[in-house]
Amino acid sequence: MTIATMRAALTQDDIRRLVRGETPEERAQAASKICRRIGAADLSPQDRDKAQAILEMMAADAAELVRGALAQTLRHSPYLPRELALRLARDVDMVAIPILSNSPSLSDQDLVELLEEGSADRQTAIARRPVLSEELTGVICLKAHRQAVEAAALNEGASFSDTAFDTLFRRFSDDEGVKEALVSRRALPTHVAEKLVTLVTGDLFDRLVNRHELPPQLAIEIATGTRERATLDLVEQAGLSTDPERFAQQLNLNGRLTPSLIMRALCLGHMTFVEYAMAELAGVPRSKAWIMIHDAGALGLKTVFERAGLPSGMFLAFRMAVDVYHNTDMNGLPGDRERFRQRMIERVLTQFQAIPRADLDYLLDKLDALDPARARRRFAGAA
Repeated sequence: MTIATMRAALTQDDIRRLVRGETPEERAQAASKICRRIGAADLSPQDRDKAQAILEMMAADAAELVRGALAQTLRHSPYLPRELALRLARDVDMVAIPILSNSPSLSDQDLVELLEEGSADRQTAIARRPVLSEELTGVICLKAHRQAVEAAALNEGASFSDTAFDTLFRRFSDDEGVKEALVSRRALPTHVAEKLVTLVTGDLFDRLVNRHELPPQLAIEIATGTRERATLDLVEQAGLSTDPERFAQQLNLNGRLTPSLIMRALCLGHMTFVEYAMAELAGVPRSKAWIMIHDAGALGLKTVFERAGLPSGMFLAFRMAVDVYHNTDMNGLPGDRERFRQRMIERVLTQFQAIPRADLDYLLDKLDALDPARARRRFAGAA
């Protein structure tokens, strides 16, 4: 698309309204339309220079409404020239915030400079960008106002180095909002969760220990009440663990690798942990346990089950749970894990006679969380 074609598409009226519009509203409307054309246009370098002249005309408009229309319309565009993006980023908040929050034309170096000279609101806009590098997050943790640090902690697109986490703890160890933002993240490094355990209490403590991976021994201590009173689900911790072999070993050393825990983990789909747990109890390598569970037929499963010392009365339900796991396809759609858990729990619960009452109640609670109305109605007579 050439400038001539672009002008024809926009009509001379649009250009005239941009240059000579009597009111800011007229010029802002024309600016928005022109920016949409420029943002989508496949222009040659020569025509891009001409388009830039039109953008600079808009950026020089005395009306904030016109400059704001420019910033809002081109906030995501890679075609916004860097120099113009910087100019807009240093404009009034109405113009600057959309650019600071989104523009791909600004480099990390640009953003660091803008962060250091910016107000709390501008720093927060940067902290909310879809992606933050470790370098930029580190500067935010070191220099930014607390509301920007909290925004970065809430931002799932922000990457944190260990140094950034250390700086954040040093500056905001007493700030409940920042700590809550960290706890709310989808994932935290294990050592960060461990540090937070010493800094949070009450409901925040419970949320932390049940949503994030903890070092195995710490998880066991909390579950047994030797740290702070909290309801910690070791089954879910097993599923969170990035080192399931070590987690199974620590549970076994502490006498917590029980048949109930393994059965519950299996019903919730934590198969990798189950494999390591069976290997630990049976005294075989995980590779051998994997073959006996998955590839050696019913006899292999029964053999590793018996070697692990699990009660024979549980075998039927255990085998059915493994069969459900093998026959359940994960299609990559949202809610996969929840649907899988529901199918698994429902099938195993049909064999409730073989499951201890405590495990039955546990699985009913898990099913309640997925489908409260149906779970209790369907299994009310299971006891």
